[in-house]
Amino acid sequence: MKTKSIFLILIIFIVLSACKKYDINGKEIKYNELFKANWLVGNWEKTDSIGTLVEHWEIENDSTYIGTSYFIIKKDTIHSENIELIQDKNHLIYNETVIGENNDESIPFQMIKSTDSMLVFENPKHDYPKKIVYKLTGEKRMTIKVSGIIDKKKSSENYQLAKIN
Repeated sequence: MKTKSIFLILIIFIVLSACKKYDINGKEIKYNELFKANWLVGNWEKTDSIGTLVEHWEIENDSTYIGTSYFIIKKDTIHSENIELIQDKNHLIYNETVIGENNDESIPFQMIKSTDSMLVFENPKHDYPKKIVYKLTGEKRMTIKVSGIIDKKKSSENYQLAKIN
């Protein structure tokens, strides 16, 4: 009887261990939805004749990534926003805060779709943007598409950024 109990405990341990996920460093992944956004971490940039768009992402803790996005023309910052990606239970929430807008309160967007190279966030109650899509288009390239309603008309913008060191 003792052998059967030990065998049963061993089987249960193996099954439970097999359900866990680990990153490349052997650390257990507890927040699976947030881990899907791991490719965002780093510095991204787009420069053209108008100015420079910069987006920076870092890991704050095991359930939160923080980001900043800003647009510079010459030496003036024209637009700036703070972003948080937070895993709340099984949901990944993208919180966007633009100083001077929405009483400086964040606007939440819930992830509605994801793949290894794409994250789609949506807030159907918000006018613009309603949807934010991050898509990895190459090893060091991504596209951000924001879309929604401006002046009662559908509108969208695409930004192609490159990862920089």
